[in-house]
Amino acid sequence: MRQMKDAKQEYDEIPIPAELSERVTEEIQRAERRRKTEMKRRKKIRRMGMGFAAAAAAVVVVFTAALNTSTAFAKSMGELPVIGAVARVLTFHSYESETEDLKISVEVPSVDMISEDLDGLEQSVNEEIHNLCQQYADEAIIRAEEYRQAFLDTGGTEEEWAAHNIEIKVWYEVKSQTEDYLSLAVMGTENWTTAYSETRYYNFDLKEGKLVTLEDLLGADYAQIADESILSQIPVREEETGMDFWDEDFAGVDENTKFYINEAGHPVVVFDSYEIAPGAAGQQEFEIVK
Repeated sequence: MRQMKDAKQEYDEIPIPAELSERVTEEIQRAERRRKTEMKRRKKIRRMGMGFAAAAAAVVVVFTAALNTSTAFAKSMGELPVIGAVARVLTFHSYESETEDLKISVEVPSVDMISEDLDGLEQSVNEEIHNLCQQYADEAIIRAEEYRQAFLDTGGTEEEWAAHNIEIKVWYEVKSQTEDYLSLAVMGTENWTTAYSETRYYNFDLKEGKLVTLEDLLGADYAQIADESILSQIPVREEETGMDFWDEDFAGVDENTKFYINEAGHPVVVFDSYEIAPGAAGQQEFEIVK
């Protein structure tokens, strides 16, 4: 034990060279400089993070537009969180089927209201849309089968029937999306007939959290305002198409008249083929500006 104490005392009494003291001081100063540099780097990263947050807010508009216009993008992004968006339309379900007799393409949309409490409206509308799409597809298949049987029963051949290239299509289109409104069209068509083509419009007030009516957009005199606007546009349309419209039989718009909202926030009244003009004129649309 005595030897260990003596050895320790001898070690403590060893003089520290001056150059060693200087080197220790330099290392301490170097460490301090590294610490200050690291603090500056971390502050810079925090500032960059704030810039990224602002940029992310600006990207929200582009992100929402991509969801609404691209089915593939919607499918890939449907499970991601959405920042700052009010509503979006995604493809809820889609499928394609093709045989020698028939080709079917179905895209079923789903409306996702993110920041509004719609008291069940969102769910009920989506259920209606989903049922509408599936019902149309199912009934169109039955009509195609009946058409095929009638064709064969009246002398047509399988080869001739195959040449018809029968197609059934169910899809959707976002007509407009602004801070105030979301307007969606759900459509079903059969390429061998226009008699069963169907389009249904869903117009949402994103601030009030409700479906929009023509009266909401045009006021209590909506019917008169819309009728006068349509009748004033018909002569121009006749000159453009060279067809005579059935304005004398025009019964006027009512609460059941189809319409969508365009990007300007104006209602666009829609008439199906044969409703206001000859079938060759196709579907007719009239923008109503109050």
